[in-house]
Amino acid sequence: MAEITTLENERARIANDLHDELGLVLSTIKVKLSSIEIDDADDRKELQESSDYLDDMIKRMREISNDLMPTTLLRKGLEPAVEEVVKKISVSKDLKINFHSSDIPMLPNEIAINFYRIILEIIHNTVKHAKAANLIIELKKENDFIFLNTQDDGIGFNYTSAMKGNPGLGLRNLLSRTDVMNGSLFIESKVNIGTKYSIQIPYLP
Repeated sequence: MAEITTLENERARIANDLHDELGLVLSTIKVKLSSIEIDDADDRKELQESSDYLDDMIKRMREISNDLMPTTLLRKGLEPAVEEVVKKISVSKDLKINFHSSDIPMLPNEIAINFYRIILEIIHNTVKHAKAANLIIELKKENDFIFLNTQDDGIGFNYTSAMKGNPGLGLRNLLSRTDVMNGSLFIESKVNIGTKYSIQIPYLP
């Protein structure tokens, strides 16, 4: 499972490079453009359009950097990071997501990142395949375990057939990340009823 750790380290490196190096270059160009004085109206219009394009590029670069390694996850923890994603998805997609959490401690980065990626994968699968209107996500700590339970009201799928064949990358990612945390993954899916994911990992502070 060293591949997952390597992947996350590489994501963090790229995110930092984008933010620190490319971000600095783009911001410097923005400052230089804003300091140019032009009398010709057409040239001023061209300069303004170039500045607007640069603003769009800076915004997109920040979005990519945040997707690679979410700032909220590292600074504030898993719950605020998930809430941020849920808010964004609920605005842009025809899927209502209800997120509930309780008694979640500040987790080590490795555990928080893996849980975050798992939740993103489940949301992605739901949006792309489930044709669901609602998704419930519950995150809680009980005794020495952390539990993640999700349920959608989509079309479901035949899990046994999916695992007997060639499991998609999404399912393999869920299994791999759960294994990395020494956890257990249970999937229950019924056609035209929906899909449930249940993950539990041992956690000792």
